[in-house]
Amino acid sequence: MNNPSNNYKRILAIDYGLKRIGLALSDPLKTFSYAYKTVPNNSNLYFELAHLILEKDIEKIILGLPFKESGEEALLTKEVKKFKESLEIKFKLEVILFDERYSSSIASEHISQSVFKKSKRKDKSLLDKEAAAVILQDYLNENK
Repeated sequence: MNNPSNNYKRILAIDYGLKRIGLALSDPLKTFSYAYKTVPNNSNLYFELAHLILEKDIEKIILGLPFKESGEEALLTKEVKKFKESLEIKFKLEVILFDERYSSSIASEHISQSVFKKSKRKDKSLLDKEAAAVILQDYLNENK
């Protein structure tokens, strides 16, 4: 059962990439996720995340963990695990690694069905934040 003081806190999901980081948020009741934004993976990243964590009252972070279709670790898996450690140290929040295996293809399908302008569908930042939303929704569905 949820602690009453946590009822209006949100969960942040991160789709980690070397160039861009996709972000998604839960609603305060932790029922659904929505794509929030994409930020560059640069020296401002932790400042940007700190601001978001405070502003949106984030209680935990779901971090997409990449695997190959076979279940083997992907090239980015080690990098994501290092990022998890740094998030935990900097923000003192629980960071949960969550299998993101099909999130990009599902996100791509969502975009093709909901974004009508072809030029907008090619925007990679749209895919990153939508993939984060897919990861978060999968997590929320598994943890009802």
